[in-house]
Amino acid sequence: MGFFSTARQGKKDDAELGKGLWRRAHDRFTRGLDRYHQVLEGVEDEALYNELVDIANELSELAVRVRVVCVEAQRRSPSDGLDIPGALAGVHRSLSTAGNSLATTAEAAAMLRLAVGPVPVGAVSVRRRAESVQEHVSDAERRLAEASAGD
Repeated sequence: MGFFSTARQGKKDDAELGKGLWRRAHDRFTRGLDRYHQVLEGVEDEALYNELVDIANELSELAVRVRVVCVEAQRRSPSDGLDIPGALAGVHRSLSTAGNSLATTAEAAAMLRLAVGPVPVGAVSVRRRAESVQEHVSDAERRLAEASAGD
């Protein structure tokens, strides 16, 4: 991204996500995804690389869903600070856990990249962690839907 497109995206993010809690949850997820993609650059084993790329594609699809949840949460409960709104506390918790799980997924991929010799089970540990990320994003979506049903 160039300077101007980055600035434009920042303004769009400010408008849609605010500058507080929901923006931070979104950005944490995005940073974890960026880190995962950085890890891919050093994978030399082609079979392992292909497995990790499949997982990367699945995680990238989650980023769109995370953004939708964060934008909707910001619309319902605007945040320019770090105070967690009571009605959407569960949504924030799930998003935060998804971001943390994504970071551990990138860490697991990095450990595989550094493995010496062939990896007998492939990316099973990374897949398991990525599934955890998926579960937390789904949980955030479910909690957001439940909160709107309660309104």
